[in-house]
Amino acid sequence: MPERPERPEKPEIRLRRVYDPPEPEADGLRVLVDRLWPRGLSKAAAEVDEWPKAVTPSTELRKWFHDGGQAGEFRQRYEAELAEPEAVAELDRLRGLVGGGPVTLLTAVKDPGSSHAAILAERLSD
Repeated sequence: MPERPERPEKPEIRLRRVYDPPEPEADGLRVLVDRLWPRGLSKAAAEVDEWPKAVTPSTELRKWFHDGGQAGEFRQRYEAELAEPEAVAELDRLRGLVGGGPVTLLTAVKDPGSSHAAILAERLSD
């Protein structure tokens, strides 16, 4: 029976609030995944390495969701945005960065695990 090729190790992608203090040993590359810069936070304090706006939810989608949009439909709309050429190119570039060590996706939302950042982490892990 032929040997199975080894599966590459699943990339280490963390989700954190951008307002939490950086953890240099664990965070690795710090990537802000919000379209707008977080209120009240200086760029020096945030210690953000990347800010790829092409993979953040559009202003229209963000406003739609905050006006009462449903989570399931948000996910579908966001995944459609991530399928656009500019987002696909940025996702490919970020996947290359993820392969180089831990990556922390940063967002201002209160629960990163239930946000667009979690959807993005799934896509980067594919």
